[in-house]
Amino acid sequence: MDSIQEIEASRNHILEQLRHIKSLRRGTINEQFFKGKKAGKTVTRGPYFVFSRREGDKTVSRRLKPGDDLEQTRRDIAEHKRFVELCRELERLTERLGEITRQGQQAQEKKRRRSSSKIKS
Repeated sequence: MDSIQEIEASRNHILEQLRHIKSLRRGTINEQFFKGKKAGKTVTRGPYFVFSRREGDKTVSRRLKPGDDLEQTRRDIAEHKRFVELCRELERLTERLGEITRQGQQAQEKKRRRSSSKIKS
């Protein structure tokens, strides 16, 4: 079982990691290919990289330029995944901390009830 101090230390570590995230993006990168004709032959053009994400009821997409734009978007998407994982872990730890705190409070209340019932007898 984790102690309150261990859980709080883990939570602080997660919060520190969250504090260092400077850029993130929700979404995915997809590859597009186009088929066309050139000199009577079918040719495939691509890949073209497209960043897509949901905004409300719509999917918004934009083409990424190869190089820095593409690489930065990949890093941002990876940071978003990391952000989500850290938030889930923070949620799990905070729930556990609440459980431990409530259990401790209930144990103290039981002790108070027992000690006050001994005095009355």
